[in-house]
Amino acid sequence: MAEPAIDVRSLRFLYPNAEDEASTSVFENLDLKIESGSFTAILGHNGSGKSTLAKHMNAILLPSGGSVLAYGMDTKDESLLLQIRRSVGMVFQNPDNQIVSSIVEEDVAFGPENLGIPTQELRERVNDALRTVGMEQFRDFAPHLLSGGQKQRIAIAGVIAMRPKCVVLDEPTAMLDPGARQEIVETIHRLNREWGITVVLITHHMSEAAQADRVVALSEGKILADGTPREVFRQVELLRSARLAVPESTQLIYELRAEGIDIPDDALSVDECAQALYDLLKA
Repeated sequence: MAEPAIDVRSLRFLYPNAEDEASTSVFENLDLKIESGSFTAILGHNGSGKSTLAKHMNAILLPSGGSVLAYGMDTKDESLLLQIRRSVGMVFQNPDNQIVSSIVEEDVAFGPENLGIPTQELRERVNDALRTVGMEQFRDFAPHLLSGGQKQRIAIAGVIAMRPKCVVLDEPTAMLDPGARQEIVETIHRLNREWGITVVLITHHMSEAAQADRVVALSEGKILADGTPREVFRQVELLRSARLAVPESTQLIYELRAEGIDIPDDALSVDECAQALYDLLKA
């Protein structure tokens, strides 16, 4: 079996508080493997630990106990830090915190340029990254003139120009309108499908999670559910107990079944839900 992209082993993490207060425990013995080439969505309510987990994946945070391995490299090994962050890139919620240059092209080039990438390869990386996120025509623009969705695509381009094996996106669409949100989700799919990049998407949008290969639902620092979107979202009561919603189509079918209507409970998309209703009415 191929080596996992991310291997979380018995992770324990404490946030230090003020001197006279006890530390806040986020994880106790958490285990999770992210397979290379996969697209995994991690769900959870505010305070569930999902962003804290994301920051462990490229050593922004380090375990209080247990370990996190990125492509076999222990994040606690300081000598491996640069190599880990080359392998696992991070995209954050607010792109303004990630954009460092006054010209789009220069911003995308910033990371690989600091790695000492030769000029010709650097130019190719920037071109490939901008093309992948659909922002080639904005290469000479000032980032502050772009929309929120465009800025986020530039932030993603800056990460993929580093040629990571894995990209962890921590609620990258939280500040965006629905149209821009869908553009970012399509970009993320392209990274996974066309580039073979392992994707870990931290989100609270059920519709985004439903498009992943795998969904991991966190609650109070523990894994509540783990499986395909169909397997996870059909557990409506379990998710509700953790203050998590389900896609609207899944919710509709759940309510119809609660009323005694015999309809399959595994429809996930709007089209699948519509087909199930059509088949029911036609019968």
